Amino acid sequence: MKSFTAATLAVASLLALAACNRAEDPADVAHDVAEAQQDARKDTAEARQDAAETGAAASEDVREAGSELALTQAKGMHEVATQKCEALSGDAQSACKRQADTEYEAAKARGAASAASPAGTAVPSP
Repeated sequence: MKSFTAATLAVASLLALAACNRAEDPADVAHDVAEAQQDARKDTAEARQDAAETGAAASEDVREAGSELALTQAKGMHEVATQKCEALSGDAQSACKRQADTEYEAAKARGAASAASPAGTAVPSP
């Protein structure tokens, strides 16, 4: 009985490992990408509205809103890119996700730099 349990556990572990980095069904990926794009557009529109409402406030508030907008856009773009990676498998999927993460980190750094920049910096657009 112990050998059966051990064999079952080994097979289950192999199946679980085999499922890692497998390409998802293209229809599922398309749905996930569309959903991520919709969420990103909605979040960006809300952040843009917040930035516009803050426009009459002090320059510090405007910079902060612009930075928030840039970060929200970066998050949305990262989510879309990550969902697109799901169409790939194995090393290609891993590389795709690493690239998406790298681009996201660079966008966050740009957002932090723009938050520290002097007043009058334009709010980025999509």
